[in-house]
Amino acid sequence: MPTRIAVDAMGGDDAPEVVVEGAAMALRAEGRDMALLLTGPEAQVRPLVGRLDTSVQARITVVDAPEIIGMHESPATAIKTKKASSIHVGLGICKAGKADGFVSAGNTGAVMAGSLFILGRLPGIARPSVIGYFPTLKGTCILLDVGTNVDCKAEHLVQFAHMGAIYAQEVFGIAKASVGLLNVGEEPGKGCEVAKEAYQALSQAEGLSFVGNVEGRDVMAHAADVVVCDGFTGNVLLKFGESVAAILPKMIGAEMMRLAMPAEEQAVVAKALKGVRARFDYKEFGGMPLLGVDGSVLIGHGGSDATAIKNMILAADTMISHKVSERIAASVQK
Repeated sequence: MPTRIAVDAMGGDDAPEVVVEGAAMALRAEGRDMALLLTGPEAQVRPLVGRLDTSVQARITVVDAPEIIGMHESPATAIKTKKASSIHVGLGICKAGKADGFVSAGNTGAVMAGSLFILGRLPGIARPSVIGYFPTLKGTCILLDVGTNVDCKAEHLVQFAHMGAIYAQEVFGIAKASVGLLNVGEEPGKGCEVAKEAYQALSQAEGLSFVGNVEGRDVMAHAADVVVCDGFTGNVLLKFGESVAAILPKMIGAEMMRLAMPAEEQAVVAKALKGVRARFDYKEFGGMPLLGVDGSVLIGHGGSDATAIKNMILAADTMISHKVSERIAASVQK
């Protein structure tokens, strides 16, 4: 039976055109057995689907959802009042068992609020968490939380560690993911009281490969496969990482001009920088999974293009086929 994924056709700055295009690209990917349910105003979405080749059309179902939640609307209010929105309807399809997962590049807060309100938390999970990615010298580091939970207790950080380790194992194929605690120093006694308490709890947690404290400078050196922190700190670090990827090439370009480097040498450096910058590109990561809710939910960047939508759908398919949510639930119960 194909994996059934509900896709918010109205999610993102350039929806629904790029969403339909990205959905078609995902369905054409080799080695995937998927069926997609596009939620949005049928009058807008169906004509776009009708332009696709018939083999792709046969694997798409358009589900009418006439209301749209804007990017700047209050998430909680919108979810409660716009029950015919593409986000609410898509999550409702999952809750009813008619889809195995949901992806959206729409209002992030509304997707998170809707996931909690409609799908609920997994049993035993206190705080669902959105994860972020950092390219490193040895691959990719998973960072959580990156903004969902600004204030955290030590037990929340331990749950983040378990969820992140399972995701790293199932999605990235890391047999025993190492876990680090983001802190201001490597020594066990460093940091605030929550960090000290979390260090002790992580050290004693069964099933975790805890490597100790990780400083900010060591994240991209791949000090750990999974790094946990509160959402305030994680969001600042993630946004700083994004700025480095955008600003550093410009700084290097200005320096090459100052040094009057020959054009051919500048072209070589620019090519190398382009390759490095691509490793930071959110389009390639396939969105950010919301771990800890009773379902498979991925949230995309509002500026997602067709490639980003495609990769988000493929990431959802991987998450569903590897039963990440079920594994997290089993781990928490254990």
